[in-house]
Amino acid sequence: MAEFDLLNVAAGGMSTQRALLDVAARNVAAAQASTPEHPYPRLVARLAATPAQADPFELPEFGDEEPDAAPAVLETVPSGEVADALTEMIAVLDAQRAYEANASVFDVGKRLAERTLDVGRV
Repeated sequence: MAEFDLLNVAAGGMSTQRALLDVAARNVAAAQASTPEHPYPRLVARLAATPAQADPFELPEFGDEEPDAAPAVLETVPSGEVADALTEMIAVLDAQRAYEANASVFDVGKRLAERTLDVGRV
């Protein structure tokens, strides 16, 4: 495991949650605009590991991905359900909590890297 894998994994998690927030925001807007005559379908994001990462438990090497690369969102597909504002707001809250958890892990990784560099200077 490389020194900065923790940062890479946390950043990937934040990127994935951002994509899920985008889908949930689209669903909230669709739920607000839908009428009984014209219901909007609820979209669901399908996520998959990057092609270079065959084993889902194997961490990618640092620098394998482009820094601004989006998570591997294969597609957003209709779930067969009608978009419901309450359900989507719950999905937004879940994604927000997960994003914050990943941001906290990133912060811990950043502090760990800083302390490692400080020890190396002494």
